[in-house]
Amino acid sequence: MNDRLSALRLFSRVARRGSFTAAGRELGVPQPTVSRIIATLEREIGTALFVRTTRAVAPTEAGLEFLQRLEPILAALEEAEHAVRGTGELRGLLRVGVSSSLATRVVAPALPAFAARHLGLRIELATSDVRQDLVGEGVDVALRFGALPDSTAVARRLASLPRLAAASPLYLATAPPLTCPADLAAHDVIVGPSLAGQAWSFRHDGKAVSVRVEGRIVTNSNEVAVAVAVAGLGIVSASRLGLAAELATGALVPVLSGWDMGSVELSAVFPAHAATKPAARAFADFLAGRLADLGTPSA
Repeated sequence: MNDRLSALRLFSRVARRGSFTAAGRELGVPQPTVSRIIATLEREIGTALFVRTTRAVAPTEAGLEFLQRLEPILAALEEAEHAVRGTGELRGLLRVGVSSSLATRVVAPALPAFAARHLGLRIELATSDVRQDLVGEGVDVALRFGALPDSTAVARRLASLPRLAAASPLYLATAPPLTCPADLAAHDVIVGPSLAGQAWSFRHDGKAVSVRVEGRIVTNSNEVAVAVAVAGLGIVSASRLGLAAELATGALVPVLSGWDMGSVELSAVFPAHAATKPAARAFADFLAGRLADLGTPSA
């Protein structure tokens, strides 16, 4: 791996991962070789591209400017290579940022079919229940719920997921009556990550109602919120997709069924430099199709 293009690709991965070792592992290059190639590149360019410490490496100001100018070129080259191959075959590494709940419930079950189509592609799932720094963590495509803040990222809406409230039969057996949103004041509520700090909003017969709930249990994990609800500790609100398994088995049952809680948008978000990356686009296309098969309307 000693040609200039390979060195530039290696530089990009080191900058994004903050580690010679991690970048080398992704590209199948030993750490000493990575260090040597980057040092050679710095000599050829005539400036230091990284600040090296015992814990990590970080791009210098010159390195950041070089990276910003370089990555659109690398993405365009990858797109060109993919186009001229004409086979639809994807190669290299695809790094997907996804919440643990969505990874467990949707992505992992669907992944064998996608992987079987693209045998030359390595797939890395970066699971986290907090939003990743796409650029800093080297994510090619992230799956995100809800409104997206303004940024330089490129987004594609994949689906609109109906939201509902649910509780376990065990909890409901001894709970107070629950016929309208105002009754939530007398109930134990579990607040998961998608509604933390927000009122629960409902619509019924054209009338909009918002209820500020005080969570007895608050968590930053949807999976934990659902598990706590199944254990009988209160009412949880999430997308129907996020509760599908528990609703199917009866571990949870819908409450306030006559009240519409609206939908939450699921989007694929690409850092600007990876918006044209064939593997990232192909994964978004595949997942949109899988969600459609599950009966979730596209946005």
